[in-house]
Amino acid sequence: MHATRARRSAPFWGRLRPVSRWFNTAGACLPADHYMLPTHRRLPDVRRLIDQRESFVVHAPRRVGKTTSFLALAEELTAEGRHVALLVSTLAGADRPDEPGGADLALLHALEQAARAQLPSEQQPPPRPEAQPGGRLDAALRAWARALRRPLVVFFDDVDAFPGSAMDHVLRQLLRASLGQPAEAAPWTLALLGLHGGPERWSAAAGHTDPGAPEPILHAVRSITLPDFTRDDVAELYQQHTEATGQRFERAAVERAFALSRGQPWLVNALAKLLVEQLDVDRARPVALADVERAGELLLAARGTPLDRLSQRLQAPRIRAVFEPMIAGTRPEALPEEDILLVAQLGLVRQVPGRSMEVANPIYRELIARTLALASRASLPHLPPTWLRADGRLDLERLLDAFVGFWRRHGEALLTSASPEIAPYMVMTAFLDRVASGGGTLERAYGIGRGRMDLCLRYGPEVLGLTLKVWREGGADPLAEGLEQLEDHLAGLEARAGWLVLFDQRNGIPPVEERLAVSRRETSTGRAAVVLLA
Repeated sequence: MHATRARRSAPFWGRLRPVSRWFNTAGACLPADHYMLPTHRRLPDVRRLIDQRESFVVHAPRRVGKTTSFLALAEELTAEGRHVALLVSTLAGADRPDEPGGADLALLHALEQAARAQLPSEQQPPPRPEAQPGGRLDAALRAWARALRRPLVVFFDDVDAFPGSAMDHVLRQLLRASLGQPAEAAPWTLALLGLHGGPERWSAAAGHTDPGAPEPILHAVRSITLPDFTRDDVAELYQQHTEATGQRFERAAVERAFALSRGQPWLVNALAKLLVEQLDVDRARPVALADVERAGELLLAARGTPLDRLSQRLQAPRIRAVFEPMIAGTRPEALPEEDILLVAQLGLVRQVPGRSMEVANPIYRELIARTLALASRASLPHLPPTWLRADGRLDLERLLDAFVGFWRRHGEALLTSASPEIAPYMVMTAFLDRVASGGGTLERAYGIGRGRMDLCLRYGPEVLGLTLKVWREGGADPLAEGLEQLEDHLAGLEARAGWLVLFDQRNGIPPVEERLAVSRRETSTGRAAVVLLA
């Protein structure tokens, strides 16, 4: 933590926001004194690259803290006295026409604005030199480097926001400004944050598409990523809050915060903000596991947040085409590479070595399922809570009766509320969401090739594990496989009983009211299973 900027009474989460510490995208000022992880931990390779006068790109999903981390690093580099460093937002240039002159002027203005906000007067850039459109940025950077007594380091943020060929014009100028120039007449290090495609884009922009070409570009430009927080990182950030306020986090609360977010920085930030600012948690007691669960639910329900905007993006057909097979548990046909790249850039998925692509964390997994079930939830009729006892506790037998009656009356019609591949899952989860809204939670597990969706309904002391499967045309009877899958699910929940729901979608089957049947079975280890053929 930078000694000159750390003020122990400040909340730690502000430094995790993926926006400029001085200006957000609307130009509004933000607090400067917040906690954060040391930059050498978040950016372990960057110092070495700068020492070696390397240029590099940083490509990582949205909201992982690229801006925050590099803004802090720029401040540290300047304060240490060896470099003049700053971070420049290029979002303004992205609004310019798709031609070099507009992008040049916008970036020059952004560069000068960032210098005024981040650097002292003696380190400001000199007046702009005369140059032609398409070369003004190159000329200005070299003139500034010559005027300084220290090496110039510039981090250009959000470069991938540029439209069309404007980005290529910018990259060509940055290449001319840095590569092959003497150190005293050029920026020492230039870095692009958020550029997807890595150094290959620099090479293509410069007109060198042959990987065997004898040009130094690919050797001079490195590509790095920014990782999510580890469990220890999250614990350290929470401990900083404890040291500042005296309020500690129970170990189970820290573990759950990491489990829900998988260390995704914006989610870690948002959970922390809810826990210590917006929830009515008494500072005299520790933050508990139940507090984190409540914060997670509030985060998913909040409006006007990045999660809300992600939910809106999930309605796009390209994105739905990626996630609907995941929910159905099937293996999708070949998806366009650009669609997979899109969901990766949004940070919604991760690739686990040796396994299929999966949703990045439980909060995003829940967000995706809820969003794709919106139409099904909106189509539900009024459901009186007949599944509750007089004391407000959940009665599992009454819940079974309620669902059987609901499915018999409304199931056939509601199956048209979502795409056929996922409709049964969406209607079932919409029903259980309605149940959970009275005072419980519903957790979902799904993924490519799983052949099912697993659910866990928690309502007070009651825990109900469910495995949902679809009997598709041409497929074998899924009962035996489903019982084994339910066994695995219940074992993970340490539950002795659960439901296996089999949705029959074969052609020529009787209507719902005729085929609907309930039976009682046991799994291979003797766990009680209610089997519902729907």
